[in-house]
Amino acid sequence: MKASKKEETRQRIIVAASEGFRSNGFSGIGVDGIAKKAGVTSGAFYSHLRSKDGAFEAALLLGLDEVITAIPDFQAQHGTKWVAAFSGYYLGQTHRDNLSGGCAMTTLSPEVVRAKPELKALYEKKMIEITTLIAQGLSGNSHEERLSRAWSLLSVLIGGLTMVRAVASNSTAQVIADSIIRTAINAAGEMEEPVVQN
Repeated sequence: MKASKKEETRQRIIVAASEGFRSNGFSGIGVDGIAKKAGVTSGAFYSHLRSKDGAFEAALLLGLDEVITAIPDFQAQHGTKWVAAFSGYYLGQTHRDNLSGGCAMTTLSPEVVRAKPELKALYEKKMIEITTLIAQGLSGNSHEERLSRAWSLLSVLIGGLTMVRAVASNSTAQVIADSIIRTAINAAGEMEEPVVQN
């Protein structure tokens, strides 16, 4: 079913907000900047998202939903090698150079630290969903063990990408990336073929 023009406009504003917040942080872009990026008036922005905080929430959920979609895709496409493939992509130069379109977990998590409890609760719910998906593609004797590995893997990747993006030279960035990829694979443990859900 085709989205209505109103829904298309809303999605365009959310995408613009998401790219703006990922590139510039919450304080680095305002409502007027988001509206301009989306090709709408500030009035249209307010009619769809009500506030800058509302735009940030929508942008955050969009970004985390992208990860929720990506994890099963990597698991299905790469089987037991999915962690290596995902880590290589996550810390690869194309992804690390793409602030506006890169992973919201890395760019927006620091902003959530200063957010209201309600947004933290939404973030926590999405991150648990992401970690549960990761755990389903890991080996281990129990769900708790796989979940523990999943949290470790995710934390290593998010922190690693932050460091890689912060250094000045590509050579140092690549050394860090290679180290983090190895650590991520080790954190994941031996891999099993994931169960692909219909």
